Amino acid sequence: MIHRIALAAFALCIAPPALADPARVVAVEAVAGHSGWTFHVTLEHGDTGWEDYADGWRVETPDGTVLGERPLLHPHVEEQPFTRSLSGVAIPAEVRSVVIRARTNVEGWAEDVSAPLPLPR
Repeated sequence: MIHRIALAAFALCIAPPALADPARVVAVEAVAGHSGWTFHVTLEHGDTGWEDYADGWRVETPDGTVLGERPLLHPHVEEQPFTRSLSGVAIPAEVRSVVIRARTNVEGWAEDVSAPLPLPR
């Protein structure tokens, strides 16, 4: 009986795993330039520090082809939402729209993507 109580007490001391939340794309701006496209992407995420933070985003075609990736190297606990940019993204002429997919260090690449962003040509 003592072992069961000790085990139960030990189990109560273990913190449940944190419920991760995906990073959310809240704004995207795309600008065509001489050396490719520049994307300004605003993300929102409940960054808690190094243990759970938005650690990147990427530009994809609607069919999932990756055109460019922007790693995020640190948490943004006090800066929410936050905007980061990526320049020099080559987009084939036949691609008429792109989406942005966010990533966190806990959940990996999100299943959901931003709304398609039409690219003026």
